[in-house]
Amino acid sequence: MKLSRKLTATLLAALAAASSASALSIGAARALPLGTIVTVEGTVTTYSGSFATSTYDQGFAIEDASGGIYVTTADNPILDLNQRVRVTGALADDGVGQLVIRPASLADVDRRPGFGLVFPSQEDTGDIGEATEGRLVKVEGAITRIVVDIPYGYKVYIDDGSGETQIFISAATGINPLRIRYIQVGQEIRVTGLSSQFLAEYEVLPRLPLDIQRAH
Repeated sequence: MKLSRKLTATLLAALAAASSASALSIGAARALPLGTIVTVEGTVTTYSGSFATSTYDQGFAIEDASGGIYVTTADNPILDLNQRVRVTGALADDGVGQLVIRPASLADVDRRPGFGLVFPSQEDTGDIGEATEGRLVKVEGAITRIVVDIPYGYKVYIDDGSGETQIFISAATGINPLRIRYIQVGQEIRVTGLSSQFLAEYEVLPRLPLDIQRAH
């Protein structure tokens, strides 16, 4: 039976609505047990492959109004900031303490129409932790230690008086804090990035050079 264009469009719209309705909020997904298969939709806050030198994957982070989460992928889905995406995968620990979604393949990473815009939440340095993990955040404080240069990136520590937090700069971003004149102990900087976790350390991961600025 041949369907009319109008009926076909109606059926497609109904299928799209049903598909959208089955997606969980990211906050609800984060509360489920490890191993649970979830489907979430969100806006890309870290372009795919941003942290490849430290995470050893080509993943990305997404966020909705309820929370954020990192999606780990072996291959690069070529996603840029502000793209809308729908992801299906298993909730997992990435091996260093961070909750992630692990899709079975890139077929489970589906670009959605349109774009979103996520504004980083302003956080005290001492509040970076489990409650902020997966979100795009902004912190500001004085540099408390000299820059630590390690094989896969750099560590910078800042404190606004509420407690020290680590800024981890992945080598994949191309940011070299040793070449930024104002990255010195005692100087105040403002950093935007992904709130993440590595073992017992909570940290903020900038994505681009503009994510690190001198505080005024």
